[in-house]
Parts: sequence; C-alpha cells; structure tokens
Amino acid sequence: MLVEEFAVRLRDGRTAIIRPPHADDAELLIGYLRAINGETRFMAREPEEVKLTPEQELEIIDDVLDDPRGAMLLAFVDGKHAGNCSFSRVSGASRRCAHRCTVGVGLYQRYCGLGLGRAMMEHALDLAANCGYEQAELEVVAENAPAIALYEKLGFATCGRRPHEMKYPDGSYADALLMVKQL
Repeated sequence: MLVEEFAVRLRDGRTAIIRPPHADDAELLIGYLRAINGETRFMAREPEEVKLTPEQELEIIDDVLDDPRGAMLLAFVDGKHAGNCSFSRVSGASRRCAHRCTVGVGLYQRYCGLGLGRAMMEHALDLAANCGYEQAELEVVAENAPAIALYEKLGFATCGRRPHEMKYPDGSYADALLMVKQL
C-alpha cells in the first residue's frame, strides 16, 4: 500500500517526515536492520545475521507497495533515517485469519522517547483498521519496558508469554510477550 507522506512534531521540537519506502531505500533499510539489531537485545537477530541483498530488499519494498492490506512507514528526522513501522497480514493467513494483522516498529535508539514510535504506530493502526483488519498483534521482549508501556497506552493487552523466545550469545534467554489490540 502506498501511504501519503506526513509530518509529526517530536517532543524535542523537531519534525519527523513519515513516508512510504522508495526503490532507492533498499541499501538504507539493510543498514538500518543491521544497526538496530546491534543497538539493543530487544530485536530478533544479531547484526551479522542480516544478509539481505539490495535486490532482495527491493523485492520486499515492491511487495509492500503492491500489498493493498499492508504498509511500511519510514521516518526521517533532520534528513536522517530514524526508524520504521509496518503492518501486514498474519503469515499464511487463511480467510479465517484474514481479520488479523501483525504490526511492528523499530527505531534507532537515539530517536526513542520522542513520540515518534507512538505516532507511527497510531498511523499504522489506523491504516490497518481502514484495510479491514479487526485485530492487531505483536511480540515484544518481556524486558522491554518502554515498548510494553507504549503498546499498553495504544490499547494492546498481553495475552500470552513465550518463554526463552531468544537465546543470546552469552547463553542468557529472553521471554516474549504476545500482545493484541482490537481495532
């Protein structure tokens, strides 16, 4: 789905520009994935596990833009990429599950706490509802208190816990919370 560009005022007074991905964003998005996976333990991969080629990322961008029931939002602050938010149908969704979507947001750490994640999530959830989804779902690492607080403010409720969702290189584990919001 192609979404229209819009601006959001951040808590620090700066303005973020939110827009859909463009074909020339492929390398930027690969670098983003590597960077945010290295900034925090709350992401699903180690940075070196991001092995997408620009051609593969371009296919993902094309698929997102062609999907009438999914969208990706890219945020830019002072001309620099700040993060992404997206939603899509539940993987392998049958007609019985076509009312459900997954949603996610990821920001570079320096842009957290400015209201950007919330603004992007609110817009994505509105778009998802307008696409006919009735339920949004996400997973979050159980120790990620700021993200959980945001999701709860947006109306998500915890409906389950998956123990040992991730195992880190140091041998420690992290649980995941499953959260749901009725749209």
